[in-house]
Amino acid sequence: MWQPTNSQWWALLVVALLIVAAWPPADDRSLALKFVNWAVDPADRLPTLPPPYGPGEGDDLNAVNAHDLQTRMYDELYDKGGWSRLRLQLKVARDPFNAATERQLLVAFGVIAGFLVWRFGTREK
Repeated sequence: MWQPTNSQWWALLVVALLIVAAWPPADDRSLALKFVNWAVDPADRLPTLPPPYGPGEGDDLNAVNAHDLQTRMYDELYDKGGWSRLRLQLKVARDPFNAATERQLLVAFGVIAGFLVWRFGTREK
C-alpha cells in the first residue's frame, strides 16, 4: 500500500491550509482576503470611497461636506498612484468569484494537488 513520504505530507498540508485560508464563507470574504485587507491598513487610517448619497442626504449640508471631504481624501491618495493606489484598492478588495464558484475551484485545486502528489510521488522499489 502506498504511503506518502515526509515531503508529500508537507505538500498536502500546505495545499490544505491554502484551501482553508481561501475558502469563502457564505456572505463574507475569505480568511486570506481579510488578512490582505488588514495588512495594507492595520491601523484603519486609509479612507474608503463613500457610498453615493442616500435619499434626502443631499439636503443636509453637514452630510454633504463630510461626504465631499472623505471623497477628496480618497481621491488625493488615489491620484498619487503606485503603492498608495494599490493599498486603497486592496483595503476594500473582495473575493474574485462568488462563494459557490470559488469553493468549486478550491475543491478542484485540492483534488488535483492530491492526485499529483499520489501520481508523481517517489516510489520505493
